[in-house]
Amino acid sequence: MRTLIRVALGIVTAAASSACARNADPLHASADFLKAAGTTTIEYSGTGKWYQFGQAPNPSLPWPPFDVSTYSASINYTAPASRIVMTRKQVVEPGRVRPAPVEQKVEQYINGTAAWNMAPPAGAPAGTAPAPQPQPAAVEERTMEIWSTPHGFLKAALANASSGSQTDGAGSTVTVMVGKNKYVGTINAQNQVEKIQTWIDNPVLGDTLVETTFSDYRDFNGVQFPGRIVRTQGGHPVLELNVSSVRANGTVDATVPDVARNATVPAVQTTAEKLAEGVWYIKGGSHHSVAIDQRDHIVVVEAPLNEARSLAVIAKVKETIPNKPIKYLVNSHVHFDHSGGLRTYVDEGATIVTHAMNRPYYEEAWRAPHTLNPDRLEQSKKSPAFETFSDKHVLTDGKRTIEVHAIQNSGHNDAFAMVYLPAEKILVEVDAYAPPAAGAPPPSAPNPFSVNLYENIQRLKLDVQQIAALHGPRVATLADLRSAVGQNARTTN
Repeated sequence: MRTLIRVALGIVTAAASSACARNADPLHASADFLKAAGTTTIEYSGTGKWYQFGQAPNPSLPWPPFDVSTYSASINYTAPASRIVMTRKQVVEPGRVRPAPVEQKVEQYINGTAAWNMAPPAGAPAGTAPAPQPQPAAVEERTMEIWSTPHGFLKAALANASSGSQTDGAGSTVTVMVGKNKYVGTINAQNQVEKIQTWIDNPVLGDTLVETTFSDYRDFNGVQFPGRIVRTQGGHPVLELNVSSVRANGTVDATVPDVARNATVPAVQTTAEKLAEGVWYIKGGSHHSVAIDQRDHIVVVEAPLNEARSLAVIAKVKETIPNKPIKYLVNSHVHFDHSGGLRTYVDEGATIVTHAMNRPYYEEAWRAPHTLNPDRLEQSKKSPAFETFSDKHVLTDGKRTIEVHAIQNSGHNDAFAMVYLPAEKILVEVDAYAPPAAGAPPPSAPNPFSVNLYENIQRLKLDVQQIAALHGPRVATLADLRSAVGQNARTTN
């Protein structure tokens, strides 16, 4: 009998010691509190704000805000997979003239290594039904969003080797590697995941900090979950969500459509279309550039998207204009889809010509490490060279003159440039006017960015015959632009 009692006491003592050790471990204590091990799916919804990353209207301003009237996230941690559905509308900012806000409905998916959107095909007529659109470039970011939820982080930390370190007494940090990405979670004294930090690659910012904070934890029908979620990326908010409902262990349908199953980022395509003697329109995909042949060098206008695009453009330019260096790269503005390839030209040895407001931003951004996806500049460590302007800048080889003009008072961007070739009467611009396909009717309402572009052309008295728009399917004329702005086309002679 005494032997049985001693054995029983030993079992109780061992269990108590195990429980104490578990409770002393912040990771397991938090996982127990949030019931992470038993949570295979989570669904939450709410309202708040979404911000357009990389599209600040001024290098010193945050990303532009959108009101989010509905937001729903459905996550399957086993796959892993997720579905995000959102209805958003851009906030009207006082003093900034933009096109009238339009309600946008967004439906984004990821399942394993397949990412896709449900949306009408690009350029489809209004009313076209949504269909799966592969988004292979979005896999890293959407995967990050899964593991940057409280339950997702805890499950990742439990499944992978992690380390913990005590902070200032308010909580503990836990670090875990998921693939090549590091996640650092802060767990507070109430066993709540308070913050998750991770880093993802961006062509402009390099290893970009994404920080998600959680507050106002409460019980949502038996599920402990934060009532407030704030995510920042690149130092500014990208999501602010007030959570209104949560459900665990429901069914999350994210079946991969065939079109997205094995989709990869398409190879960059480039073509060279001659606009005038020594002036080439380097087209391909959604973003274009222009190459200008000078006496002993080349000037390229615009370095959009990323290094892959820039390398393809550089190769096409050197094929088209052989045996000359690219001496200058003219940058229209800081929006990331138009500055993502600039670092490649710095490595190439080109001087970056940009508005004076942009230089400090680029200098600071380009000092950040690019270890997640090392580019050529990360390896060469070359220092950037700049020529800046606030109103007008002229590049010349003694024969051909290239004028770089600030686009004044545009609601799109405060440090915005266009390029004019006076001898050839060619204007190069982007995001102010994108000509539609030939024969398409003019817009029902003029785009204020296009109206502003026309006003700047008139202000500067530029004799424009061709408009090489760096978005759109074709070269346009000034008559096309006049048609697009309609009654707003005021001639000032």
